[in-house]
Amino acid sequence: MSHIKVIRTDLEHEQALERLMGLMDLDPEPGSPEADELDVLALLIEKFEQEHYPIDPPDPVEAIKFRMEQQGLTQKDLVPYIGSASKVSEVLNGKRSLSLNMIRKLSSGLSISADVLIREPVQKRASEQEIDWQAFPLSDMRKRGYFEGFAGSPQELREYAAEQVGQFLSGIKEGFSLQPAMLRTSAHLRSNDKETDPYALWAWQVRVLKLAQEEVLETTYQPGTVNLEFMRRLTQESWSDKGPLIAKEYLNKHGIHLVIERHLPKTYLDGAVCKTDAGQPVIAMTLRHDRLDNFWFTLMHELAHIALHLDGSETWFIDDLDASGADPMEQEADQLAQEALVPAEHWLPETFVDAQAVAVAARALNISPCILAGRMRHEKGDHQLFGHLYRDKVRSLFESGAGC
Repeated sequence: MSHIKVIRTDLEHEQALERLMGLMDLDPEPGSPEADELDVLALLIEKFEQEHYPIDPPDPVEAIKFRMEQQGLTQKDLVPYIGSASKVSEVLNGKRSLSLNMIRKLSSGLSISADVLIREPVQKRASEQEIDWQAFPLSDMRKRGYFEGFAGSPQELREYAAEQVGQFLSGIKEGFSLQPAMLRTSAHLRSNDKETDPYALWAWQVRVLKLAQEEVLETTYQPGTVNLEFMRRLTQESWSDKGPLIAKEYLNKHGIHLVIERHLPKTYLDGAVCKTDAGQPVIAMTLRHDRLDNFWFTLMHELAHIALHLDGSETWFIDDLDASGADPMEQEADQLAQEALVPAEHWLPETFVDAQAVAVAARALNISPCILAGRMRHEKGDHQLFGHLYRDKVRSLFESGAGC
């Protein structure tokens, strides 16, 4: 066997080709030195040509037209794969991109390799996932602005669901790892007997992390920051009309994100807590019950999870606070939240006989009377207690002040 080396230049490539042709003319016996040299040269030449003269994959539209010519098909014959005569015309004229749904049908029906038809990275990744893209609450996600830059109709969104949702999920590092259908999440879910929509919950979780990702905090969270003293200090801000906004600012200054994002249908959420990829805690609140007392209890409950549980194996705590149950971690979070809002020695429900008594007690504790009134209503199961008093709203503060 003559000396063989890696091919690096065009001249060496030409010399290798000449040697290869000479060896092929010899038609060497298998296993002979010449046959071995031929095999090695062929591999080296192929490697050089792949790196220096790559062959572009065929254009998807040209591949479809070639198959149409081969099989004598008309544009009408493509309707079952693409959807309508107008869509077929738009695809063949380059005015409409192929959706992953179309690609799968064309690949199966016309025996065109999906690798030839798939050109976008998001399509390739989406094609590798076992996901029912139509199961996402597409209409609600579209209304909420989940699909940045998409201006198509609801029908077009359904057609391009894989592309749009796949791009949405790819917006954060953890997007696909939160997939509930594959049991890839270690979320701790507190819920009622209502059946939660896993795809809606998945989309909401990704949305929360995307919003947190867009929010730059100047401070890195220090483990152990959140404790009872921290929570009580924050509760004092409830007395202000802008208490919830002050709470967000206070949390941000301690390296904690506070995201307000409405729940999606069939998720029944009040709040959640998780961590970003960088390890910053994220508290998410839906304001499903738009009341000040609900805001403060939910906030304290999620802070309690940070103080007690978030450093463990759980990556998410997702809470429907209307749900009851004997889950130890949820009971611990409830107890710490109650203690932060109203210390046990100051919770004297027998003295809160009317609205005036509630106001006096709240002033002494330096907290909003809504907190005391809300707990009284909850414990007595009487939501008419104190009439129209102490039912302050929260959502408008974030919609006008900090976004929602």
